[in-house]
Amino acid sequence: MLAWVDKVMGERILLTELWSRCNQLMSEDWNPRETTTHQDHVIAHVVGTSVLGHIVVDQALYLLLDIGFIWIVFLDGEMGLLPHPVAIGELVADEPLKQQLKTDIDVLLSGDAHEGLKQLIETPSESQITEVSFFERADQRRLLIIGDEAGLGIETSLTTAEIHVYEL
Repeated sequence: MLAWVDKVMGERILLTELWSRCNQLMSEDWNPRETTTHQDHVIAHVVGTSVLGHIVVDQALYLLLDIGFIWIVFLDGEMGLLPHPVAIGELVADEPLKQQLKTDIDVLLSGDAHEGLKQLIETPSESQITEVSFFERADQRRLLIIGDEAGLGIETSLTTAEIHVYEL
């Protein structure tokens, strides 16, 4: 059975071609990076879930998963996985931001229309995660999240403390 992906760069492509495009992004200067036991454990839990939305706060990326957990990815690639109420409770932010995040999370988890999100950026495709790969280049880290229909790339810089999220 062939799996087709319709939302990648406006083209209809085979899922195997999506992986091929991800590999093309990995030029010679990006090297695979070993993951820790803890990272392996977190990745094992996120495989099979879908990313609904994300936000960058205080040098960390918060990815809302369809199981009600938030996958936190830090600049250096370290990561954690917490139930969304715990993650928001531990967030170092003012109360209005936390309230807006709680509302956005409720909207995304409800499956209702996702208009009017205040803080979270909705992920265009609720693709189930099938694979996560980790790479490094000097002071930068790259995490590729491959799904059954689409994917996300995350690039961080330890020098500038920037985090960029893009569709694959």
